[in-house]
Amino acid sequence: MNDTMIETLGLTKDYGGKGVFDLGLAVRAGECYGYLGPNGAGKTTTLRLLMGFIQPGGGTARIAGLDCFADAAAVHARVGYLPGELALMEELTGWQFLTLMARMRGLADLSRARQLAELFELDGTVPIRRLSKGNKQKVGLVCAFMASPQVLLLDEPTSGLDPLGQNRFVQLVLEEKRRGATILLSSHSFEEVERTCDRAAILRGGRIVCEDTLAALRQDRGRSLTVEFAGEQAAAKVEQAFAGAVRQGCTVQLTVRSSDIARLLRLCGEAGAVDIQSRTQTLEELFLHLYQEKGGCAQ
Repeated sequence: MNDTMIETLGLTKDYGGKGVFDLGLAVRAGECYGYLGPNGAGKTTTLRLLMGFIQPGGGTARIAGLDCFADAAAVHARVGYLPGELALMEELTGWQFLTLMARMRGLADLSRARQLAELFELDGTVPIRRLSKGNKQKVGLVCAFMASPQVLLLDEPTSGLDPLGQNRFVQLVLEEKRRGATILLSSHSFEEVERTCDRAAILRGGRIVCEDTLAALRQDRGRSLTVEFAGEQAAAKVEQAFAGAVRQGCTVQLTVRSSDIARLLRLCGEAGAVDIQSRTQTLEELFLHLYQEKGGCAQ
């Protein structure tokens, strides 16, 4: 049985060298999939193609087996979408806007919207034009989640939220996963991805350059070490033994995978290390390393 909920095959949209190219995504039902990359990598273009807002130049995009462009209305009925750039009706209050959006979806019961507004401490009586960026983002989040959709497409969902709001968003995503929702999460927050996603992909120049499970990525993280030696000669010996090691006098800084730790400790023992400080590489550092390995970061 095919449990793929979001699928693209050879999906291409070329804006004169920018866009997405030959994109292949397969997001399983009930999965939260992280979508990472710098500005201009093609993340927003992907989500707009999945919403059927733009027609692909090639390939296909499907949600729940439906063509995202030809069957856009049916797709929208199943999807909660949060765009990266919110376009809200500034003259309405938050509640007036949410009520209007609910009616357009045929949603009569607003109890879930009220729960979400309470979760994010959103005052829906204030005109949208008077709301801060963070509070406008809360309106967008409530709108995306209030119908308990089958699929959620979220473009930089915590933009403008304070740390408390970001944490509540993470808890909401975990709750939605338990409900069985499928989530595609475009984000710059590596902590957010690490806490919510089952798999993640890195997009560079409109192409996926790395994809893996979060468990595998965590396991692949190295350790960043600072090793101090009694003399420069001993430090130079370790520097030469490990690619990427940097020496300053008697101190060597390097990052090693778990498979290299035994060799490093043996060399440190032989060379007479006097101090070792260690920390686990962050997920962000790992992603940047993987991104650079695939041809260098975009400027």
